[in-house]
Amino acid sequence: MMHQNAKKKLNCKPAHKKALMRNQIIHLITYGHLVTTKVRVKEVQRLTEKLVTIARSGNDFNVRRRVMALLPYKEEAIVKLINEIAPRYVSRPGGYTRVIPMGRRMSDTATVARLEWV
Repeated sequence: MMHQNAKKKLNCKPAHKKALMRNQIIHLITYGHLVTTKVRVKEVQRLTEKLVTIARSGNDFNVRRRVMALLPYKEEAIVKLINEIAPRYVSRPGGYTRVIPMGRRMSDTATVARLEWV
């Protein structure tokens, strides 16, 4: 059976995973790219795609409220997402980010990837 296989656990507790994902999404929004392990990149990509889809509809109260529910502690990232990033993808049906594999890390041979905006 394939129950409860929708998300990766990332070897951390749910509260820590939530904070980790929020911080990495904020980094992606702020700097335009994110370099980390491939598994984390795929999880960040899932959540980022959902955020951009919400933010595409404009700068009204409901959109800001829904984005603030997912990124509650970084107002600058929310403003940049709604005003700069989301308007670029209004006509695009999905696939706002791309994953670029970067090989393996020397220290622990983890697969590293780069996530960036299309």
